[in-house]
Amino acid sequence: MINATQIRKGMFIKIEGELFKVLETTHVTPGKGQALMQTKLRRLHDLSLHDYRFRSKERIEQVYLETVQMEYLYQEGEDYIFMNTENYEQIKLSAEILGTSINYLTPNIVFSIEIFEGQPMGVNPPMTIELLVEKTAPYLKGATQSASNKPATLETGITLNVPQFIKEGDIIRIDTREDKYLERVKG
Repeated sequence: MINATQIRKGMFIKIEGELFKVLETTHVTPGKGQALMQTKLRRLHDLSLHDYRFRSKERIEQVYLETVQMEYLYQEGEDYIFMNTENYEQIKLSAEILGTSINYLTPNIVFSIEIFEGQPMGVNPPMTIELLVEKTAPYLKGATQSASNKPATLETGITLNVPQFIKEGDIIRIDTREDKYLERVKG
């Protein structure tokens, strides 16, 4: 059991016998009264979204899931095929289970799959990943410092802001936790 103030994004918690994944948390301290933890949760058995408020002193049951390293192989229709790196067993995952990790699916990248009672519950990409820039605006000569970033579409379809010197065909390293550009990879 943990205090409600210890709830973090990505955790799994149990409320009234139901398993939830924490998608967002906000610590709210009103002018009067007790502090609250405002959370957005996904119920795992039907994938529905719920907003919950917990009083700061409330105790919550945290659930620990087994984490298995699996390599992404390919997409087959609506399913995504992953292979366990230890025993080579393959599983199919849906887009709902993948969530935002779908933005980082490139073959041969190893993801952490969270499993509860034999069922995949969540997918976490590596902290950093290298992706190819497929489309971006050309460098604007004389651009001011205030306009130092521009949007770029990467090979997986995700769009994020990159510095002006990045061009199509570059490979960049991004932080998957914040969808943020880190650096250009030297080729």
